[in-house]
Amino acid sequence: MDFSIFEQRISKIKDLPLPGEISHYKMAPDFRIKELREGKIVNKNPRKAAVMALFYPGLDNRTHLLCILRKTYEGVHSNQVALPGGKAEKEDGSLKITALRETYEEVGVNPKDVEVLRTISEVYIPPSNFEVQPFIGLYQKPKPFKIQESEVASLLEISLVDFLEDMNLTTKKLSTSYAKEVSVPAFKLNDYIIWGATAMMLSEIKDLLKQVL
Repeated sequence: MDFSIFEQRISKIKDLPLPGEISHYKMAPDFRIKELREGKIVNKNPRKAAVMALFYPGLDNRTHLLCILRKTYEGVHSNQVALPGGKAEKEDGSLKITALRETYEEVGVNPKDVEVLRTISEVYIPPSNFEVQPFIGLYQKPKPFKIQESEVASLLEISLVDFLEDMNLTTKKLSTSYAKEVSVPAFKLNDYIIWGATAMMLSEIKDLLKQVL
């Protein structure tokens, strides 16, 4: 979709009710859904974090969504696809500032160049005890991205058409930090598998976009 058309239509999501768990459950493994429904996942003073779902025009002026591949490191989110973002710092003042700051640090996007449209539903991540607040933003006049080499391995510039295509949903068997050889629903985009909390966030964004595009 041409970005100018996308930009006009996406503004309508500001007034839409959030589907929340309905969207999240589509991309959560069965054991996680059971735990959520039974209230077995308890937030233990979770650390706060924020991420940015950044939409922008590519060279062909078609709409894209930016994701990152995290570097391999000793941690539960090593080598996973994610939205730009990270943990909140005391000096941030708000989670919106956190999302903008982290996006600047990780991919070089100046906060002044981002129009933040709205928040979506928070997602709690049990293995790392983070509660993540996602934001949706527009980057109307993108400049070349500059990755933070210490944390980001590469960028995934995902076309909107591919993101919205249901054929790009799949199921994979994975071993995670808290379960072995489990089937998890996932997005397959740009030849990468996107699962877990990021997939749950993307599912809600996708459901919102399909109401206005």
